[in-house]
Amino acid sequence: MEESVSVSLLTVKNLSVSFQNEKTIFKAVDNISFSILPGQTLGIVGESGSGKSVTSLSLMKLIAKPAGNIDSGTALLHSKADGVQDLLSLSDKVIRKYRGNDIAMIFQEPMTSLNPVFTCGDQVAEALRLHKKMSRKEARIETIKLFNKVKLPRAESMYDAYPHQLSGGQKQRVVIAMAISCEPKILIADEPTTALDVTVQAAILELLKELQEETGMGMIFITHDLGVISRIANNVLVMYKGKAVEQGTVAEIFDNPKHPYTKGLLACRPTKNISMKRLPVIGDFMRIDTAGNYHETGESVNDVLARLKLEDGARESKTDSYRVQELKSKTPLLSIRNLQTYFPIKKGLFGKITGEVKAVDEVSFEVYPGETLGLVGESGCGKTTLGRSILRLVEPTGGEVIYNGTDIRTLDAKKLRLFRKQMQLIFQDPYSSLNPRLTAGTAIQEPMTVHQLYSNDKERKEMVLQLLTKVGLKEEHYYRYPHQFSGGQRQRICIARALSLNPEFIICDESVSALDVSVQAQVLNLLNELKEEKGLTYIFISHDLSVVRFMSDRMLVMNKGRIEEMGEANEVYNNPKSEYTRKLIEAIPL
Repeated sequence: MEESVSVSLLTVKNLSVSFQNEKTIFKAVDNISFSILPGQTLGIVGESGSGKSVTSLSLMKLIAKPAGNIDSGTALLHSKADGVQDLLSLSDKVIRKYRGNDIAMIFQEPMTSLNPVFTCGDQVAEALRLHKKMSRKEARIETIKLFNKVKLPRAESMYDAYPHQLSGGQKQRVVIAMAISCEPKILIADEPTTALDVTVQAAILELLKELQEETGMGMIFITHDLGVISRIANNVLVMYKGKAVEQGTVAEIFDNPKHPYTKGLLACRPTKNISMKRLPVIGDFMRIDTAGNYHETGESVNDVLARLKLEDGARESKTDSYRVQELKSKTPLLSIRNLQTYFPIKKGLFGKITGEVKAVDEVSFEVYPGETLGLVGESGCGKTTLGRSILRLVEPTGGEVIYNGTDIRTLDAKKLRLFRKQMQLIFQDPYSSLNPRLTAGTAIQEPMTVHQLYSNDKERKEMVLQLLTKVGLKEEHYYRYPHQFSGGQRQRICIARALSLNPEFIICDESVSALDVSVQAQVLNLLNELKEEKGLTYIFISHDLSVVRFMSDRMLVMNKGRIEEMGEANEVYNNPKSEYTRKLIEAIPL
């Protein structure tokens, strides 16, 4: 062990963490061991609930007490000032000396890490004044240097800006500046790019690698996405239900995964080579029994892909030219003509209008019956506003929205309400779109009651139970509340609610972007199955081109409120005409 400590910046041995409530004790981390070398990155990967974030919080001694408890283990850190220290044995008071100074952390959601009432600069300067004993003036100068280092534009003005005035990527750069301000030996990055666009994500990953090369710090990078791990990590630790099920170099894990869970994580991501209508899922590689134990199916990744192709009837890619031409031979279900949605810019005490934001600017396209039209672009490009403008959840400024021959913009409130039975929306965040006071069954049944579908509540409930089964849930879930479901299950409830009115047309607005890759694969498969079974038409909105390509027949790329490029999904993905589209594709992790 002495030899290991002399080379490693951090050596973790036999870490176990549990949480207790009135009835049970849950083991969140079970006997985990790993080490971090100077200048190297350990990627910890796994789904939500696997224990990866609890592992990192334990090293910082940020586990909530008394519910949480570090049961056993050591975490030997080479401190800059004090030599080897066991982080897990330090008191809450003593470890504050090392937090931020020797070991720092970047959290997933930068808004929860930044205080909205203080400027970004003051929050970084505070860490410098605390740990480096700098004066206010010295801390300001150093903070501006740090902002330049993390490539924040207009570093001096950013010092005086508040978090709400920055984009998601800019806020994450402020958090990174705060984390590296005291030149830590170990940096923990907990899902730092999950909520970001692929281009911003790529820039943040590149920034972290540059900072690491410059300072020689070790890094723990936590994510559920093995594609991101392939870009930044040297070694990988795969976690499943609190245990480390596989460890190795990036090459070993990617080229020859041993554990069925790792195989599933690798296979369920949409890639260039996926041409089936169903993505592989974890269940293709391991079965879970009633006791919660897993059993291997014995199939390799290639075996599963070959089987799925056979099940798919060995048919060609669903976005091939023949299918698209077949769709285009029909009368369009939806025609968008010169659609504009502008928002006024107001300034001053009396809200004087000084300009306008052209969120959707002269956009025109058609959607054909049975088609999935993918709508892709970075945050702020106008894709969500376009989706909401089509349904008049946001009132357009100009243009036409023709659905089945009717211009939706001309409908009064009563007719629009009736019309919305045919057109539904699945939101990005299933938790915020569900009423926490309503059970899943009531939430799904409510639209049926409002639109007076079926004869009585008994018939409506029977339909809800059928819908729950259809989307892969159980009848007993009817009585459960949103907080009792996982993220993937909540999204299934939202899909069931959207289907409750038997719509023809559904807009999926970033409906899988907040989900683990394995859960994402299940939901994408479900949407495709429902499309085939019910003859649905989708507009599928996402910032992830791989997902959009898998789902779509045609793809529409948006940039600054306008259409940048449009065509068959495979053609746009494999042969992009626009420089903007090329950058989006290049930024996708392997």
